[in-house]
Amino acid sequence: MSIKRLFDFANQALVKYPQTNMYATKEKGEWVKTSTKEFIGLGNKISRGLLKLGIQPGDKIALITTATRTEWAVMDFGILQIGAITVPVYPSISAEDYEYIFNNAEIKYCFVSDIDLYKKVNSIKQKVATLEGIFSFDDLDGVANWKEILDLGNNESTQNEVEDISNSINEDDLATIIYTSGTTGKPKGVMLTHKNIVSNVLASDSRIPRKKGLNIEDTRALSFLPICHIFERMIFYLFTYNGISIYFAESIEKMGENIKEVKPHYMTVVPRLIEKVYDKIYDKGLSAGGLKSKIFLWALGVNKSKKEITSKPSTLAEIIADKLVFKKWREGLGGEIITLVSGSAALSERLNKMFWNAGIPILEGYGLTETSPVIAVNSMGRMKVGTVGHPLDNLKVKIQEDGEITVKGPSITQGYFKNEEQTKEAFTEDGYFKTGDIGHIDAEGFLKITDRKKEMFKTSGGKYVAPQVIENLAKASKFIEQIMVVGEGEKMPCALVQPDFVFASHWAERKNINIGKTPNEIANSPELKARIEKEIDYLNTKLGHWEQIKKIELTPEIWTIEEGHLTPTMKLKRKIIKEKYKDLYNKMYGHTEN
Repeated sequence: MSIKRLFDFANQALVKYPQTNMYATKEKGEWVKTSTKEFIGLGNKISRGLLKLGIQPGDKIALITTATRTEWAVMDFGILQIGAITVPVYPSISAEDYEYIFNNAEIKYCFVSDIDLYKKVNSIKQKVATLEGIFSFDDLDGVANWKEILDLGNNESTQNEVEDISNSINEDDLATIIYTSGTTGKPKGVMLTHKNIVSNVLASDSRIPRKKGLNIEDTRALSFLPICHIFERMIFYLFTYNGISIYFAESIEKMGENIKEVKPHYMTVVPRLIEKVYDKIYDKGLSAGGLKSKIFLWALGVNKSKKEITSKPSTLAEIIADKLVFKKWREGLGGEIITLVSGSAALSERLNKMFWNAGIPILEGYGLTETSPVIAVNSMGRMKVGTVGHPLDNLKVKIQEDGEITVKGPSITQGYFKNEEQTKEAFTEDGYFKTGDIGHIDAEGFLKITDRKKEMFKTSGGKYVAPQVIENLAKASKFIEQIMVVGEGEKMPCALVQPDFVFASHWAERKNINIGKTPNEIANSPELKARIEKEIDYLNTKLGHWEQIKKIELTPEIWTIEEGHLTPTMKLKRKIIKEKYKDLYNKMYGHTEN
């Protein structure tokens, strides 16, 4: 069967890999499994129900969930195979952004997961002229439920209409509009066709390792990243294409519990999760005390001393360290991980090496929503720490004179919805998409990202500073949760630092230092600031003199999406952060308010 449209993945799975547990979602403490046949049946019901509701090809339907669940996948399939367009929306954005997106996309119906999201969407319903109804996946009093659409589609006599529309859908037809949060300005609606995403899935397929002797029907993936993000969504289609069972995690808080239950072979991750996992492991290792802590630190030293990156121990010391320490790391991830796939931001080289040497391979990749998303990704056969791997075979990557990475190929967006000006600005004259990232391709063909073009700044001395490079190095410190390097037009770089308040509390307890309990008290602790300054001093030894951080200030709160510090994909909103901590910024540079 030829895969040309997104719904073809599930249809092929029914023929090639029929599963009893294609997807699984936790409900009332039990994993509720949906077979491939049941999934297709539910998707067809949704298609028939939507047609009866009056949905036509080209209509836009929003999907918003706090955690990914089987209902999302069913809706996606049912919407796409009748030519309608899915608009997945981040649950964490503001009601104002909901209003803008819904009006810009001309949303006709919206499906939400729970009461909180229903209230948020309902609060802007009267301001969206095209919005006809809101449905919930959860059973809510007085709220239309998605099962009403299933009931509308119970009559199979209209299935011929579904199939006629499905057969008429072309690979170049618009499949989805994904609104990028952006660090400034209004969200932009990235238009992606069926071909865009399908081509990316098929080109990425060869980069995913398989385990010899592992049957397809026994292969499991745990999905916990937001499926509204194209990274997780593309991987979702990729796993479906390969017949891999997908278990949808309940939440970040229940990840540990879900991992133990599912024992996944594959997981997609973001660097911050890897950092959190390691910080937890390290803190636990030190807290054990006595001989256990000495063994833990010794094992880390053995890991670090490995000359070559390998997931298998070879020397006697490596074998002992693996048995005593690193085996427990793998067991903490379920004990059956084949690989973790990392994207969304740069992964610390130190942690990447450490996890590989602990028998937990991490394949780091790179891409954007506009590229569906993968541009490049490492594989087991071709992997280099510190790079994002080789570009996909069906893409052309060109490094412009100013170092910007540009790309051309079948997975590149058609442009931004209702925004011809921004679409034109996004491409070079010869049709390459401008990623906005600075990087280079090394002699072995590996792509390395060095910074965001728009985030580089020049000091008053005329020297350029790439803040992201410095920030990624700084976040290797267990004391630093977030950091933003500043200094545009100033005589020197400085940094605003959000401490890891939990780790700082444990550190203070071990050292018998009173730094307070609240984030505000901790951030104002001179002892903690002095300790983090030592971390910065060490960082500065790796930097050129013009980019060394001269002063820091600790911020008294956790940087969050909800408070506007971060985008839904955890990128820094630099202008907002600088404005929020204007007093701290002025303190570092000795400025006074007029």
